[in-house]
Amino acid sequence: MSEFMFATGIENSYPTIEVKGKTKRVDEMAKCGHYERWREDFELTKQLGIKYLRYGPPYYRVNPAEGKYDWSFTDETFAALKEMGITPITDLCHFGVPDWIGNFQNPDFPKLFAKYARAFAERFPWVRLYTPVNEIFVAAMFSGGLGWWNERLKGDRGFVTALKHLCQANVLAMREILEVRPDATFIQSESSEMFHADGPKAQKLAYFMNERRFLALDLTYGFPISVTMYQYLMDNGMTRDEYEWFGKNHVKARCVMGNDYYETNEHFVMGDGRVEMSGEIFGYCLITKQYFDRYRLPVMHTETNTKDAKAAPHWLKKEWINMHELKRHGVPILGFTWYSLTDQIDWDTALREDNGNVNECGLYDLNRKIRPVGKEYKELIERWREILPTESYSIRINY
Repeated sequence: MSEFMFATGIENSYPTIEVKGKTKRVDEMAKCGHYERWREDFELTKQLGIKYLRYGPPYYRVNPAEGKYDWSFTDETFAALKEMGITPITDLCHFGVPDWIGNFQNPDFPKLFAKYARAFAERFPWVRLYTPVNEIFVAAMFSGGLGWWNERLKGDRGFVTALKHLCQANVLAMREILEVRPDATFIQSESSEMFHADGPKAQKLAYFMNERRFLALDLTYGFPISVTMYQYLMDNGMTRDEYEWFGKNHVKARCVMGNDYYETNEHFVMGDGRVEMSGEIFGYCLITKQYFDRYRLPVMHTETNTKDAKAAPHWLKKEWINMHELKRHGVPILGFTWYSLTDQIDWDTALREDNGNVNECGLYDLNRKIRPVGKEYKELIERWREILPTESYSIRINY
């Protein structure tokens, strides 16, 4: 029987935003006190019985210039994780890049990031599990499509350019890591989206958006896309050679499909083109089954939470039951994640504003006091740890 991956994560987003006409870096690890309390955070992870942690070094701090690295903080934290028996699922790019790279529109970003990924793998050869680039669709949409982060561009061309570069970076990083650690496994953490037509006039646009939501994984896995999506990519700056490159260079066989789900992942599409949050309609089980049917990869539930601390225990149970329903329908499930360990700050505005609002979504609050959902998750892990085999899709950890 192989070990089911019960996980949490340290929220480590670090995009840049514009505040009063000036560019500002939003570093969630700084805002949430992790730089000062990282050892305590790891101890709290262990106390819950969690052996897997979605965790990554702050890319923009570690790689301050091309070919230069500051591993001081990372050396300490990863040595502690190893000593404590916590397996990192190492997150190398979480919504931002170092200042010297600029943003996701930079065509040099993929190769520069791949060098960083290789340098990390060489520095920490015992690490086997990776999420090279976190939530590519979200990073591309918020940065290049909606104008919220980093390059703050609005429109299809900015989105496609960011998407193309993020997917190239993801694939190149995987290939570099495999040269150092040939048995590495890559757990994508990708937002599971769904768009519902609010009326007959919105059906065509909703269909388009439901095709577009797959693009990050389509490119990463070299999956053949529809004519509509091919035309969309070509019309917005991708070349035929760039598209064909993904089919020749993917490493899908080394991948686990990580699916993130929040109630904000489902949307109403209006007849006039507006998109609004719909709240949960289909839910994690049905939407993830759509992704699984497309890619046929083992699955890990890599993120969920709710900002309502009182509702969180119920949300945890519901997500757990959704995951079990997937397993009952034959989907190989490798793990489950409540994200994150502690409360977060300013995600109520998708980090677009620097308000200092605490979002009560953690297993612990920012004073590191356990929340009801933390107690519920600990009990869930104790009840189910020996029950859930991952069968032939096992990920064995050998340091």
